[in-house]
Amino acid sequence: MTAAVISPAKALDIDVVEALLEREHLPLAGLRDHVEDLLVARAGNRIVGCAALELYEDGALLRSLAVDAEHRGSGLGSDLTHAALRLADQRRMSAVYLLTTTAERFFPRFGFEVVDRADVPQGVQQSAEFSYACPSSALIMRKRL
Repeated sequence: MTAAVISPAKALDIDVVEALLEREHLPLAGLRDHVEDLLVARAGNRIVGCAALELYEDGALLRSLAVDAEHRGSGLGSDLTHAALRLADQRRMSAVYLLTTTAERFFPRFGFEVVDRADVPQGVQQSAEFSYACPSSALIMRKRL
């Protein structure tokens, strides 16, 4: 298996990223509005993973973290998470939030903790994921930077 390299997405990558997210049953709503902060993992010339940030005045939303099935277990999900957190730090975000229905045991190793919806700043709550794309049963997690 070719090692994956993480880099900013190119405009032409969005369709491939959306196909990966659809295969993983992750929401697409709002993603195209934040392509400038979309990271992709490439193995050769193939996109095998992705992670995106939505940046708001009062915090960032980590979303669309996905790894192609044949690359799972390789540490790529962790590498993408670290890369997204570095990007949030470079953008001077004070905290990163996320919603999950399946990965609540994955994110604590990066310093994320479960928080109440009331602890999420207004800007982040306006995102498509918070507004309508994720179910209300999704756990909300936060990492302070």
